[in-house]
Amino acid sequence: MDQEHEITLRKLTVDDVDDFMVWATDPKVAHFGSWEPYASVEDAIAYMENVVVPHPWFRAICLNNSPIGAISVTSSSGADKCRGEMGYVLASAYWGKGIVTKAVKIAAKMVFEEREEMERVEALVDVENGGSHRVLEKAGFVREGVFEEIFCAERKN
Repeated sequence: MDQEHEITLRKLTVDDVDDFMVWATDPKVAHFGSWEPYASVEDAIAYMENVVVPHPWFRAICLNNSPIGAISVTSSSGADKCRGEMGYVLASAYWGKGIVTKAVKIAAKMVFEEREEMERVEALVDVENGGSHRVLEKAGFVREGVFEEIFCAERKN
């Protein structure tokens, strides 16, 4: 990746729906996700309005301020509220360029700074998703076991 490309995270909004559709309609991207590729802008807007916008920590992964993916951390509840689960997605045209690794590092740092109760961030990864395994390892997460793959990062005091 060229030095001139800046990776940042910002809130993903409904105004970003056209960028969202690039990765949300791609079967290669959805393959390891928990959704089927989106077929309509209307469905994407409904998802963004009902899930993304109200989510407490859902961000766009931006390249030069244009969304090319998304990353989120969802807090556990009750006694486990100190743990969060990270998930991410990136448009396939940007795979293999180190973008998600950088985004994961930025996101973990931000979450630990913004959410005082957060002590641990985990990521569940499909055992066949070698790309995500490498991303998390490069970002400093540690593989703890096979629950069909769990990676974790902990707050460093």
